[in-house]
Amino acid sequence: MPTDSPTPLVELRGLTFGYGERAILDNISLTVPRGKVTALMGASGGGKTTVLRLIGGQIRGQSGQTLFDGQDVTTMGPKALYEARRRMGMLFQFGALFTDMSVFDNVAFPLREHTRLSEAMVRDIVLMKLNAVGLRGARDLMPSELSGGMARRVALARAIALDPELVMYDEPFAGLDPISLGTAARLIRQLNDAMGLTSIVVSHDLDETFHIADQVIVLANGKIAAQGTPEEVRHSQDPLVHQFVNALPDGPVRFHHPGPGLADDFGPQRQGARP
Repeated sequence: MPTDSPTPLVELRGLTFGYGERAILDNISLTVPRGKVTALMGASGGGKTTVLRLIGGQIRGQSGQTLFDGQDVTTMGPKALYEARRRMGMLFQFGALFTDMSVFDNVAFPLREHTRLSEAMVRDIVLMKLNAVGLRGARDLMPSELSGGMARRVALARAIALDPELVMYDEPFAGLDPISLGTAARLIRQLNDAMGLTSIVVSHDLDETFHIADQVIVLANGKIAAQGTPEEVRHSQDPLVHQFVNALPDGPVRFHHPGPGLADDFGPQRQGARP
């Protein structure tokens, strides 16, 4: 698929979303260019996974637009949303493989669910996708027989089974050893370029994510704190972004949770207080 279209594949315009009184995203606007790897980063609870759920139509914003290929996901009916989701792939945190299905059947699942391909064609596609992630020989294993890194790669093969235009990754590096982490990061970059994908990666791993990303967006306090190339974000003068990219224990995000002052807890005991 051509990746030089002027229209971004994903765009959020003035998007606001929250749970009850708790605002998660406050009037944010961002674009995800076609053919690129965009990283969504920020402190825990900043709304990164919420953005993925908005794009997939699992939740809908209270105001603003969530556009996929120019169409507003927020206003889509069930049929249109189902069609849009066929053009998306999702790698869930920790893989989320079906535990009672083999590796082969896990990857075959979206093909059997969304297409009418013959079993012979399904077999060929599954083996090609598994080969792309280096696990064609593991087709008959069960998820319980896989290492964490292998399970993540099987989940990636499943995410690209339908040749999607957009692949979203929710913490693809969480819990992986350095070798598996490096392999997963390299696969994301290679598959994005080889298949002409557009990728959105939610991650807290700065080094690997900055290495593979074309664009980094840092979310904080419901807003976009920084947006640009990895190098631009790394040298941002915003105090919160500076704290985040340098892994500083204190800054705008405080180490101590708000509470009574030290004198209140450790000062002279008040009359009648228990020792």
